[in-house]
Amino acid sequence: MNKGFLVILTFVFGMISAQQNAYYQQFAKYKMDIDVDAPNFTYKGAQTLTYTNNSPDELKVVYFHLYWNAFRPGSMMDQRVQNQGKNGDSRLQINGVSRLASIPKGEEGAQNIHWIKQNGKNLKFEIQETIMKVELNTPLKPNSTTTFTMEWDAVIPHQIRRAGRNNREGIDMTMTQWYPKIAEYDYDGWATFDYIGREFHAPFSDFDVSIKIDKDYVIGAGGTLENPLEVKGYDAKANIKSDNKNKATWRWTAKNILDFAWAADRDYTVEEFTILDGPKVYYVYQKSEKTKLWEESKPYVTKFFQLMNAAFGQYVYPSYSFIQGGDGGMEYGMCTMILGEGRSLEGLVGLMVHEGGHSYNQQILAYNESVRPWMDEGFTSYYDDYVMHQLFPPKEPVANPFVGSIKSYVNFTKTGKEEPAVWLADHHDDGRAYSIASYVKGDLFLVQLGYIMGEQNLSLVMKEFYSQWKLKHPTDRDFMHIAQKISGMDLKWFHHYWINTTKTIDYAIKNVEYGPASTIITLENKGQIPMPIDFSLMTADKKVINYHIPMNMTHVWKSKDIYGNFTTLNYWPWTQKEYTITVPYTKDQLSVVGIDFSQRMADVNPEDNFVEVK
Repeated sequence: MNKGFLVILTFVFGMISAQQNAYYQQFAKYKMDIDVDAPNFTYKGAQTLTYTNNSPDELKVVYFHLYWNAFRPGSMMDQRVQNQGKNGDSRLQINGVSRLASIPKGEEGAQNIHWIKQNGKNLKFEIQETIMKVELNTPLKPNSTTTFTMEWDAVIPHQIRRAGRNNREGIDMTMTQWYPKIAEYDYDGWATFDYIGREFHAPFSDFDVSIKIDKDYVIGAGGTLENPLEVKGYDAKANIKSDNKNKATWRWTAKNILDFAWAADRDYTVEEFTILDGPKVYYVYQKSEKTKLWEESKPYVTKFFQLMNAAFGQYVYPSYSFIQGGDGGMEYGMCTMILGEGRSLEGLVGLMVHEGGHSYNQQILAYNESVRPWMDEGFTSYYDDYVMHQLFPPKEPVANPFVGSIKSYVNFTKTGKEEPAVWLADHHDDGRAYSIASYVKGDLFLVQLGYIMGEQNLSLVMKEFYSQWKLKHPTDRDFMHIAQKISGMDLKWFHHYWINTTKTIDYAIKNVEYGPASTIITLENKGQIPMPIDFSLMTADKKVINYHIPMNMTHVWKSKDIYGNFTTLNYWPWTQKEYTITVPYTKDQLSVVGIDFSQRMADVNPEDNFVEVK
């Protein structure tokens, strides 16, 4: 055996060993003191960060996110928007012209780090726009803890995306991703993606935050307010405690969340209600004629948490806040920032349901959404479709809650602009392509799995996934492990086709031949993704007969589904383009033959899936 081969062998076995290490995740504790200059939209911050390295690796550097540095002309975010033109995020551009390019000079975002220390000793640091690289004086060994202290000041940016001053509904300050936030470190290394406008990732952390601000302000935040009797808005018996500068201090705590977000406005109203077997819910918004739908939304939000807890798993935090302060909606630890002037009750509730769904699916199941936006947005969209179908039943009957998502996907495939869901969130070239890949194809990933393995199995998968991975950082590999274990199926082929490619599903009824005692139906796979097939007959007397044609790559077939009993036929090899079924019915006995009566399979040409017998 030669030396070179031994080196290779050692490397391979080293990789295998590394992959077999026990799961770990980092942890941080933040203690912050913040002093806000509200008239000038600036603040000063002091932070003590206790950071625990639970990894098996020695860390010689750490990284922090400085998201607000993106909100200025010439930033990487601005460059990306300019390059994309009209294909970019509509909130960041007007007719293809970047809104960031015209931010007034005094309203540019800035996070100015004065110093940072490790255990009291100064550290060297380098600002790379939205990333701060910090060189450690003392390497942080595995399973050890260190303390970082720092001071900084910040300019609250002109609100264009998620954070900033004076949003379009008149909210003074939306304070999201507002502090120097330590990056996540895991098996894949440091998650140090530049902030270009899309997603975030962070270690689970505890927060102890004191915010000093003009006493007339009300703050909404994700966390627990420790002194409601000393500040405005939360308790009718409050005696506002202010200092000689007319400022009140708000004390917030939160445990084991991804980030701490807050918003402040002088005209906020705070309302609260408690959900049976659920969290205490806070509404923090400007109460007016434009926001009257918030009151009507309360029973729907109650039902939302109850449905989610029953279908997927219990919400783990004591409270959740819906705060008027966004540019649409965005999820944060124990809260969401949303636009509040809803045009319809269903529209407002739909926004609350989606962002509230992220509290389970991103804040509790904490994916790296920069790498796997299709899990973050897609799985949340699945919950969204599921819940909204029950809260607002369609006026006309539909085959399933996901027909709208399937239609959106099918229509977009015909544009030729589809991009693979596996792409990094900020690296999609077309804004609509990103939305389809992440929100819609991620949603349909679960819909297709329900079709393949049966809805009962999918329900078990979702509950087990939540149970095993809540308050952790799962990947698609972790999800697939559970899906394959519960179903008994090999599903790697589907994951690859659906996420890594833009290949499509396209089955058809090629021919129907009527005989004196039976009917022969020939099916055809015209697409690029093989699938098992649910095939059904409707008899002349309106009775539905179901068959299931397995696809050989799963090796195990579904045995039940909520859409009716079925007879299992011989499997259809994925290499075989046609498949023939002989059924013991004559032409006179049949009214319709068709593929997928449930309309769950995302077939891009569903028109040739049915034949009406005349």
